[in-house]
Amino acid sequence: SPLQQTPPRSKMTLPPEWKDDERMNFMFSEFKENRDVNVTDWDSKMDFWTSLIMRSCRQRGSVCINLKDLNETFRREDRSPLGLPTVIQSMARGGKIQRESEFAASVDCGWVSWSVGLLLVKPLKWTFSTLLGGGGVPLEDSFVVIEIVKEKAAELLQLYRSSDLSNCSIVSFQELCGLSSDICADESTLCMALLQLQKDKQVIVCLHEGEKIVKFCQAGQERVSPLNDVDIGIYQLQRSEKLLGERVEKLGQEAARCKEEARNLLREGKKSQALRCLRSRKRVEKRADNLFAKMESIRGILDRIAMSQTDKMVMQAYQTGVAALRLSLKDVSVERAESLVDQIQELCDTQDEVNRTISSGVTAADEDMDALEEELKSLMDEANPDTAPVPAGGVRAPSEQIFSSLPDVPRGPLNVVPDVLEAKLEQLTLSDKGLQL
Repeated sequence: SPLQQTPPRSKMTLPPEWKDDERMNFMFSEFKENRDVNVTDWDSKMDFWTSLIMRSCRQRGSVCINLKDLNETFRREDRSPLGLPTVIQSMARGGKIQRESEFAASVDCGWVSWSVGLLLVKPLKWTFSTLLGGGGVPLEDSFVVIEIVKEKAAELLQLYRSSDLSNCSIVSFQELCGLSSDICADESTLCMALLQLQKDKQVIVCLHEGEKIVKFCQAGQERVSPLNDVDIGIYQLQRSEKLLGERVEKLGQEAARCKEEARNLLREGKKSQALRCLRSRKRVEKRADNLFAKMESIRGILDRIAMSQTDKMVMQAYQTGVAALRLSLKDVSVERAESLVDQIQELCDTQDEVNRTISSGVTAADEDMDALEEELKSLMDEANPDTAPVPAGGVRAPSEQIFSSLPDVPRGPLNVVPDVLEAKLEQLTLSDKGLQL
């Protein structure tokens, strides 16, 4: 039967109303045969137990439930809830839970044989149609809580990717058990999480030489790639490297023990025995050196494989780039490019000619205006022969220098003698002549 463990009641948080006798008497009673008699009471009781079952699974770290464990978990004053079978049936109808065997069969039939009895309690022919048809809920039948198993699967995948095992695409089941011991309550929980990951195309689980191995989807991939001979070869090399490393470490400890034993024998004056211990140490160290050299050779092979996989990825990127470039240049040719350049040059030449034409037209108009001004000047000279010739630039206003030379306007009484007036008049006359000039 599946490994199910019910933790002590002290580790489970119960709702506040658990101490309310009146409320609990209602919750521990059976459901009415007809929900329509009192929809509010029915739904209230169903929501209470569904929520409590989900909370219990999360606190226990388990993804599976069965009626027997639920009766023990929720026992209160030597009473078990009478409506739990109805709750399980309702959760099954709503797709919140699924029988373990049927959950496994919905993913991959190969998992049934791999589970080695962990998943199967009854034959697969027993389905939810029997359960929901009124046949009752057997105490020992285990059900998977779909929401919880999805959470556990995501947690397991994240744990793998953040661990040292992420360097290996294939991991043994035993290594995975050790890695997930803090998040999976038991082996059955780990199996359910792996089933969900395989359903999501994130892992592949298979048997290799009697050993269960798990291949994970690597970061950057949408789904796990099929298991092939290269994966198996890399896995075997990594296993050999690990085993050799463990043996080298043990031989190192043995050599250190021989050295310490020889030191103690020397203190006791047993030189011959100490010499034998040193000879043993030399032999152990030689074996360790040989194993270490083999381990280094395996590491070199693994490094070359990793480099070849990187080269393969680069080549695939090159091929993709060439295909994309070829597609983008499908309608482009040298002749077409030259034709486009010639057309652009021709249009530029046309634009330059238009600009020159416009510029020459504006210059001619300016020359005609100058000729008209000269003709107008001659006509004015003929009409007023006594008028002084008008400068070519037209009549200009006196400059500021001329105005500054004039005397200031008097502001007080004019106490001027005649000689002074004559001098002022002579000055004004000279100024008028300057203006005429």
